[in-house]
Amino acid sequence: MTHGHNSTAADERLRLLIERIERLEEEKKGISDDIRDVYAEAKAVGYDTKIMRQVVRLRKMKPDERSEQDIIRETYMAALGMLADTPLGQAALGRAGGEQ
Repeated sequence: MTHGHNSTAADERLRLLIERIERLEEEKKGISDDIRDVYAEAKAVGYDTKIMRQVVRLRKMKPDERSEQDIIRETYMAALGMLADTPLGQAALGRAGGEQ
């Protein structure tokens, strides 16, 4: 393979970019380890870490995005007959029962 007249500069830049990525990957691993430790600490004092992860994910979302997902989720649950177990579903069932 032949390189142009800037091959040394290009090779050096590539090496520096790769090294930056490697350093960042190492930092990311350290942060992931720290997050895992926090979840372990939460679990040790009785928190449900599965729910905590869901809350963290929801907090990252924009409010309108979260609302849209809630609406879609409720639509899917209703289609599957699962909405009766939710407060919204119970209210709807109560109203339907009162109308008879």
